[in-house]
Amino acid sequence: MLLEYQKHVDERAAEGLPALPLDAQQVSDIIEGLKQPQNGDSEALLELLVHRVPPGVDKAAYVKAGFLAAIAKQETQCDLITPVRATELLGTMMGGYNIHPLIDLLDYDATAEAAQTALSKIVMVYDAYHDIVEKAKTNPYAKRVLQSWAEAEWFLSRPQLAESITLTVFKVPGETNTDDLSPATEAWSRPDIPLHAKAMLVSKMPGALDTIITLKEKGYPLAYVGDVVGTGSSRKSAINSVLWHMGHDVPFVPNKRQGGVILGNNIAPIFFNTAEDSGALPIECNVDKLEMGDVITIKPYEGKIYNQAGEVVSEFTLRPTTIADEVRAGGRIPLIIGRGLTDKSRETLGMPASSVFMRPVEPVHSDKGFTLAQKMVGVACGVEGVRPGAYCEPKVTTVGSQDTTGAMTRDELKELACLGFSSDLVMQSFCHTAAYPKPVDIKLQHELPEFISTRGGVSLRPGDGVIHSWLNRMILPDTVGTGGDSHTRFPIGISFPAGSGLVAFAAALGVMPLDMPESILVRFKGEMQPGITLRDLVNAIPYAAIQEGLLTVEKKGKKNIFNGRVLEIEGLPDLKVEQAFELSDASAERSANGCTVRLNKEPIIEFLNSNISLMEWMIAEGYADARTLQRRIDAMRAWLADPQLLEPDADAEYAAVIEIDLNEIKEPLLACPNDPDDIKPLSEVAGAKIDEVFIGSCMTNIGHYRAAGKVLEKMGNLPVKLWVAPPTKMDQHQLTEEGIYSIFGRVGARTETPGCSLCMGNQARVADNATVVSTSTRNFPNRLGNGADVYLSSAELAAVVASLGRIPTVAEYLEKVAGIQPMANEIYRYLNFNELEHYQRAKAS
Repeated sequence: MLLEYQKHVDERAAEGLPALPLDAQQVSDIIEGLKQPQNGDSEALLELLVHRVPPGVDKAAYVKAGFLAAIAKQETQCDLITPVRATELLGTMMGGYNIHPLIDLLDYDATAEAAQTALSKIVMVYDAYHDIVEKAKTNPYAKRVLQSWAEAEWFLSRPQLAESITLTVFKVPGETNTDDLSPATEAWSRPDIPLHAKAMLVSKMPGALDTIITLKEKGYPLAYVGDVVGTGSSRKSAINSVLWHMGHDVPFVPNKRQGGVILGNNIAPIFFNTAEDSGALPIECNVDKLEMGDVITIKPYEGKIYNQAGEVVSEFTLRPTTIADEVRAGGRIPLIIGRGLTDKSRETLGMPASSVFMRPVEPVHSDKGFTLAQKMVGVACGVEGVRPGAYCEPKVTTVGSQDTTGAMTRDELKELACLGFSSDLVMQSFCHTAAYPKPVDIKLQHELPEFISTRGGVSLRPGDGVIHSWLNRMILPDTVGTGGDSHTRFPIGISFPAGSGLVAFAAALGVMPLDMPESILVRFKGEMQPGITLRDLVNAIPYAAIQEGLLTVEKKGKKNIFNGRVLEIEGLPDLKVEQAFELSDASAERSANGCTVRLNKEPIIEFLNSNISLMEWMIAEGYADARTLQRRIDAMRAWLADPQLLEPDADAEYAAVIEIDLNEIKEPLLACPNDPDDIKPLSEVAGAKIDEVFIGSCMTNIGHYRAAGKVLEKMGNLPVKLWVAPPTKMDQHQLTEEGIYSIFGRVGARTETPGCSLCMGNQARVADNATVVSTSTRNFPNRLGNGADVYLSSAELAAVVASLGRIPTVAEYLEKVAGIQPMANEIYRYLNFNELEHYQRAKAS
């Protein structure tokens, strides 16, 4: 085994990488070696067992914990590990399979003190807490564990956030999005953090990794610095990569790092929160005077940054107020879990609340009313509403996970020692890798469904389609959710997308930490004009903000009124829920923290009745976990029996109010290459030659494909390459039944497996340097293809472009889509599964 392992070590070292963590079989082999009389290999085997096994509830951890527990209880022997040492090593495994053995060892004279010390430093004990409380009635060591938790010794034993931090600046000017830090084309490697980190900034800043190596020779840790940092997807892999190069190792956790400092004029909210969760120190401050290679000193408690000459080059305010505690605890998540354990222990022991921690500061009292978002979060917290700036932990009713982050979420769940979900519904999809899977993707598609379903989650199947299009059909009105994708943006209720760590936390514990954001109200009025689509209304939001000076396209000194706030939309109450998602989905491109769309009851009632039939069909088709699906069906029926919706108060306060008059939007609006904020009217970009067109992504629904089919129905071969990828297999089936796919086939379209397709750019891609019109979510540089220039438009306009090979004039566009309006009711007819024979027949059988 050692010879094989050393070969693996050498192969990885040749790539500049550490060896992969050990799997269960390797740990079993190591244990067999350690059981032998001490020999020349014994020390090496022990070193591997101690430092190269993943913690928590990984299968390898299960094998390790069992072996150490047997030594500690003197059921087996090892020349190099005494019972006390075995107990100490159990204490390094964070939580999970080590907890019950450690509790048992409190009853053994030889190991009781070591077990007490080990348990005192572990916070992920969950229900085992009650076992300690019970044992503390008769066991003095268990009582000391409880007292230690109450005194927060697990926290106080860790070093405080330093008063002075000297760093070398690694600066990436302009905007860094998460695709720059964690390229979609390398998504397959994300669970292997060191390997994936080699792809950081390869397109944005060639030679960046060599620069990092050179800067480290100055002898200081590096600070990641940028004008705008972390926009785009909610990839924890982006933070993982930054911390791999700029953080520090986590003891007893192989191939993972934490810590690090991130400075930016603007730091995207999901990225900021993910940095918090990872034990990093994110600071929003003016970075104009910071340049590559500068040596700076940060004084966190003073809120100042000094250069080597002692001059103040930037000032800031630490936020949130708990950030110093988060860094000390190793991240926001361990702080929340540990602080809760301390509070619970003090309550059990009859002690007052601890003064050890910095508690979140409550906002100034207000007599004003609440916004819709504030009420939704309030209900999830058991109160009327939650004010902006208030810290809360709302109940998370629905959680989504997709495949390019799912493996990381799985690993985070293992570290959190999660063996069952507390959130009511957790769904896993395979929408990003189904079409062209690599071997590593196939392996994940085989293994992850069981991991999810055995914990009570619902696993979709490869080819089913986009996570959002499915997850939206699982949600309950006025509830809170999250997901490991920045486009987890509920059209009813509200969701706060997050990185894999926080998604795992929400799934495991059923709540999530939230500093309630302020809200921006976007109010539509007037009547939609001929040829104008919902995608044009999506683009009208940033367009209006630009006109009012609330948003700038320029990255240096960028202004973005939406950043970190909740986008609340009203004035379109009769939209179908599928249509409302087009609006909420695009709040991700605004860097908003979340979104609400105020709808009437009727479209929601229609939507839920349809979704009940879909879930009944899923149960009939063998989707697991059936109990979770049935529970959600029952919850929907309960709401339908008494359909009540929250409403914002008339005197609710907003950070800004943007009014958009539909009467004034008389031509389509497009996002121009390569920025979803750079919105221009069609007349300003007409005539641009286009090479490829993509109609697909979560921004589309079945009506868009019927509309595109109507535009193209009389065409022969197209002058461009047209890609078509419906969001779900249900859309594909229905479009095929209706003959729409025959139109796409006749014009030479490339029809893709239902799913994300070109949108993420991790598999199929457009030609290098192509000019593209796309219905996808965002158009960051190199996302759809290397050097591609990408416009974002409606499906209707995209179909017109496909027919012409160029962006049309307004008159040409209106002429081409004129046939849609007379048939609008039929074209924009959505999938009501309770009315479709295919699903009713399958359910009945």
